[in-house]
Amino acid sequence: MKKYSFKILMIGTIVTLFTLTSCLKDLDTVPQDKDIVLADELFNDPATYKQVLAKIYAGLAISGQQGPAGLPDISGIDEGFSQYLRQYWLAQEVTTDEAVIGWADGSLPDYHEQDWNASNEFITALYNRIIYQITSCNAFLRETTDAKLSARGVDGQLLEEIQIYKSEVRFLRALSYYHAIDLFGNFPFVTETDEVGFFFPEQIKRADLFNFIESELLAIESKLPAPRTNEYARADQAAAWTLLAKLYLNAEVYTKTGRYSDCVNYAEKVINAGYSLETTYDNLFLADNHTANGVIFPIAFDGLRTQSFGGTTFLIHAAVGGSMSPEDYGINGGWGGTRTTSALVNTFNSGIDLNASNAKIGTATNWGVVGSATPNGWNGPDLVLHQTSTPNVVQAFVNLVDGEIKFRTDNAWNGSNFGDNGSNISVSAGLYKLTVNVNTQEYSFEKDPRAIFYTDGQELEIESISTFTDGYAVPKFKNVDRNGVAGSDTSGDFTDTDFPLFRLADVYLMYAEATLRGGGGSEANAISYMNELRARANNFGTVTSIDLDFILNERARELYWEGHRRTDLIRFGRFTDGAYVWPWKGGVKEGVSTPSYLNLFPIPATDLNANPNLQQNPSY
Repeated sequence: MKKYSFKILMIGTIVTLFTLTSCLKDLDTVPQDKDIVLADELFNDPATYKQVLAKIYAGLAISGQQGPAGLPDISGIDEGFSQYLRQYWLAQEVTTDEAVIGWADGSLPDYHEQDWNASNEFITALYNRIIYQITSCNAFLRETTDAKLSARGVDGQLLEEIQIYKSEVRFLRALSYYHAIDLFGNFPFVTETDEVGFFFPEQIKRADLFNFIESELLAIESKLPAPRTNEYARADQAAAWTLLAKLYLNAEVYTKTGRYSDCVNYAEKVINAGYSLETTYDNLFLADNHTANGVIFPIAFDGLRTQSFGGTTFLIHAAVGGSMSPEDYGINGGWGGTRTTSALVNTFNSGIDLNASNAKIGTATNWGVVGSATPNGWNGPDLVLHQTSTPNVVQAFVNLVDGEIKFRTDNAWNGSNFGDNGSNISVSAGLYKLTVNVNTQEYSFEKDPRAIFYTDGQELEIESISTFTDGYAVPKFKNVDRNGVAGSDTSGDFTDTDFPLFRLADVYLMYAEATLRGGGGSEANAISYMNELRARANNFGTVTSIDLDFILNERARELYWEGHRRTDLIRFGRFTDGAYVWPWKGGVKEGVSTPSYLNLFPIPATDLNANPNLQQNPSY
């Protein structure tokens, strides 16, 4: 069972802390419900400050006061659907080449069809969830001003701790405003300086919101705990630096002005902060991933204390179906919803320098690979196998097509050759690390171990979105630990697996991209970081040069299903229009061009109608 020193405690609905700010009336009414507590009463207890801080962090993980349902934070949509991470993940992944979802709930299919509008209830839920989180942060800051703390007699160590809490809350608010600037552009803007009550928030321009987020993060970076010194799942300086790096990497999209040198600068701060890559990729996505290296800021989940049908409970259950055994993933049943497209699968068939990778294995031998699956066919010349440090064991990175192969010596049939008991070996197209013991005639094919796809009974291509067996399943997240033991919720409903929102590999990739975009970093260092990712991936190949296409594909290979893809495709100009299409983009099996206004989501009609200060994003 996962142990938390930073507990998330449910404390009831706090009226003046946790209410939406957009056009709500009667916020000063004294509640009659005994479960509702006013702020003035609440903060009489010194322990409350940390409990409310925990509730704000929990706003990324749970959807209400009670969990998994009942007393929701926002209304108008199923509470499980409305959870922050679940909605953010759907918007960032199902709109792209990395994921489809087979459910036809409401307007959910609009995401992979890219035909959403301002009435889409899932976009509305995401928008409201962001506003709710910002409102919660504002309320905490409103209740922890120097004047109020002094009036309550707060001093000494508690006062020092609250100053750190305030910096963490400002980070969390900046994080949600970062999501707002990325997803919606211009956004209703409220801070702790706005009075509580009925009013119409002003809409801040995207470039101005960028400046606010930047100023907040710069203001708190020295006030947060040093990297890796705060309690688990709480923000520290490295979390703020990572968010700044992400902000700067996307600055050209948000403000029309590139800030790549700033991205390099803050990525270097994180890289030099003492983090290391987790040696086994899978460990980053298991029920005990709170022990994994390289995670800078996670969203924490616990099967007993943060029960929600969103978060990693959704990610794990929804990805299981077909012939998959739910027990293998630490759950009581699959929901048969999410899969990936062939576009993501195919990114794993490239990305390395074959010659350099093979030379790194060892010297060339007289053994080779021949067959219809090789570039030169059955007549050769053969793909050369290289000597490893183990006698009689040879190896090579090979790119094959659908077909058959055998192993032979000296590019000829009059020497040694073998296959499967004399027969040819059938292979599917792909990039492989091929290992052969020429003495025992044993062999193995390995793919990039980051390609965590379930293929048994699954088709690569998707004929029908609603059919779970169309498309490879992606059991990347699992509710079992490194020993295969299931999470703490013995019912199998809720998961212990944390979501790694920020991690070191992403920072490596940001550094490399910003360097290539003119940010002034070292390209040699960038290549070295890419090879570190490859080395961690079971030494799956080497790169000797990189370009932006490599970076985009490597981000997919390393970070798929972690909530980055939509932002990445927009930054590379490949999310909409016709520069890049993928299966079912625009609701068409082959994929079609879509209009560029979809790079921003619409302001929901409900808020647009309620607030005269808001203007809709163009073309909606």
